[in-house]
Amino acid sequence: MKKTSTNSRIIQIILFIFTTFLIYSCKKDKPAPPVILTTAANEISYTTAVSGGNVTSEGGAPVVSRGICWGTSPDPTTENMKTIENGTLGSFTSNLTMLIPNTKYYVRAYATNSAGIGYGDPETFTTQQIESPSLVTTEITLITQTTALSGGNITSDNGESVTARGVCWGTSINPTILNSKTSDGSGMGSFPSILTGLLRNTKYYIRAYATNSIGTSYGVQLSFTTLPELPIITTTSVTNILIKTASGGGNLTSNGGGTISAQGVCWSTNLNSTIANNKTSDDISTDSYESTITGLLGNTIYYVRAYATNSAGTAYGNEVSFTTQSPTLPILTTSNITNITPNNASSGGNISDDGGGQITDRGICWSVSQNPTLSDYKTSEGNGIGSFISSITSLDANTAYHVKAYATNSSGTSYGNELVFKTYTGTLNDMDGNVYNTVTIGSQIWMAENLRTTKSSDGTVIQFAVDPTTWAESSGPGYTWYNNNEATYKVPYGAMYNWYAVNSGKLCPNGSHIPTNTEWTSLLTYLGGEDFGGKLKETGTTFWDSPNAGATNEFSFAALPGGDRNTDGSFNSIRYEGYWWSATEYSTTDAYFWTITCLYGTFSKNIFDKHHGLSVRCIKDN
Repeated sequence: MKKTSTNSRIIQIILFIFTTFLIYSCKKDKPAPPVILTTAANEISYTTAVSGGNVTSEGGAPVVSRGICWGTSPDPTTENMKTIENGTLGSFTSNLTMLIPNTKYYVRAYATNSAGIGYGDPETFTTQQIESPSLVTTEITLITQTTALSGGNITSDNGESVTARGVCWGTSINPTILNSKTSDGSGMGSFPSILTGLLRNTKYYIRAYATNSIGTSYGVQLSFTTLPELPIITTTSVTNILIKTASGGGNLTSNGGGTISAQGVCWSTNLNSTIANNKTSDDISTDSYESTITGLLGNTIYYVRAYATNSAGTAYGNEVSFTTQSPTLPILTTSNITNITPNNASSGGNISDDGGGQITDRGICWSVSQNPTLSDYKTSEGNGIGSFISSITSLDANTAYHVKAYATNSSGTSYGNELVFKTYTGTLNDMDGNVYNTVTIGSQIWMAENLRTTKSSDGTVIQFAVDPTTWAESSGPGYTWYNNNEATYKVPYGAMYNWYAVNSGKLCPNGSHIPTNTEWTSLLTYLGGEDFGGKLKETGTTFWDSPNAGATNEFSFAALPGGDRNTDGSFNSIRYEGYWWSATEYSTTDAYFWTITCLYGTFSKNIFDKHHGLSVRCIKDN
């Protein structure tokens, strides 16, 4: 009996343990609703918003649906408005629609499984409030006496459709739709408006407007003034008629209700002249005025009208015509002769006064005889006043030519001053490769430029003496440039040589030499004497200081004022005076030179210490 009782007790214990295990197992496997978080609402408008959620746990059973639910009361459920979104675990977004403007809403995310519905914590938001539209007023343009153009731009309807829009205006500030207005349809965006029926010369205030169900709103206020009438003006008779000028004027009888900003006369050789043609600008403080009409051509018909301008535009008076006096001959000068070669040269002219007539032809004429005219050789350089350049071509070498500029208008042809030049004979070449033009004067052939070689004719380099002490003490051949500045003075003034370079007998190019006093004197005798040295001087004041007296350069010698270098090494007289060595010695310390200044045309000889630096001209050997 005891054994049976013990077995029964064991069986009861086993059953208890098994039953407990089953109960525990069933209790552990039972699912719970999902765990979910609610996303705060964003992108909130008048009738929509965006929310969502994040399922962080399925709760032991698969999620079969998820989304958000919302309502106007706390703790909304799926019995309220809701969305259904695909997916199980993780984040999602949902769009809330059909909301009421300016309303507070509660929203919760939800997720459902077999155990039930899990909700996130509630979030709240308020939809936007509907207002009247937002807009701006367009700038005013195309203003006339009775109309103008404006408009508006509706940038937001603020939640309710725009049912009317346009522009309103009045003569008082802050006009409304109870004043004059346009009606320009509905909807958002830009629109133009034409304002009509306005009064002349009147100030108006305008505002764009837009209307929705909430009310009417206005853009910023702008103002403008309509235009007045055009002025009324008459043209007075033209008097004091000369070749290039005349007098006219006008009489203002009405300003049209506006302020006169400009008045005067306008003229042209065509009918109906306007201010786009020639015009005067006269005193606007007086109603009657007289104008000086200038820049006219002689013997020409002109048409004149007075004009007056206000904000409405420009009005013109009656048209008056007149004829200028006949022109005189043009006034002009002949330009210096340059770029001389054996067969060519350059000149030109400057027409300072057309004589009141249009210049129809201009140029230069030349001949081997005095007083060339258009019947001789000539160029044609177009028309108009001012300066012009001409090329003289196909000339004979070693020949003297006479040149004059000419200009022609309706009164005839006039001529500038006569210039004389001589074409070059040939060239000389030094050991540096410099090429010098030569000119024949009488029986002599002279270099037409100052020497600028740095080597003797046998190829020996001449000492370049920069240092004043070296220059003052050296008794050997030496040269320098004015101010020791080769770049500035080598061309056209040439080099400066001491007399020891001259006396070397090898300074000039082969086939030429330094002229003696006898040869210099022969040159002056041919010219007519010392007082006629101006015939050798380069003309103008490009290279000479003013007045460059007596300069004609009619033999194309082109004497230039290269100045000198003193025995102490200083430099003097560039542009003022020219000095040229003679090969004739005066004493053991001095030698002859020849000189001419800008003040006189006299060409004369004198003596200098042999350590002076002077220009050199060479003469061809016989």
